[in-house]
Amino acid sequence: MRHLIDLDEVSVLLATLSVPDHDREVERSLLRLLRSGLDTVEIRAAVLLLLEQDDVRRPLVAAVRPIVDRPDQAAAIASAAEDPAVRREVRAVLDSAQVRELIWQAIDNQFSDKRLGLIRRAAVLFVRHSSVRRLAWALRRHGVLRALRQRS
Repeated sequence: MRHLIDLDEVSVLLATLSVPDHDREVERSLLRLLRSGLDTVEIRAAVLLLLEQDDVRRPLVAAVRPIVDRPDQAAAIASAAEDPAVRREVRAVLDSAQVRELIWQAIDNQFSDKRLGLIRRAAVLFVRHSSVRRLAWALRRHGVLRALRQRS
């Protein structure tokens, strides 16, 4: 995977993201890196396989805790990450090129403050793709959606 991913770039972006007053361009850079990784079959498969291993997944989830600003949100994410059903649904969602493209369009709309576009993409995701509905229900069971809606 080292020849596919610039680990130094990832480290710098994550370090910058952990600083409270980072700018939105850092977030955009991280999302571009994530998108290119998820659109590459080998990287997506390798990452999903690594996340199935406890000794890889648990430290990653622990590293998210300081970045997330609310303890209930961090706990919900940790709970969902430990659920094999959630991981299975994440794999199903990410295996679909159509779903990935709609997700990226929704993210772009969010960053551009295009609320109507974001709502439209989310609606299409839920109506046309059962894997997205199953993932949403799985995340709901762990309280992730409720934690994301709550204000800090």
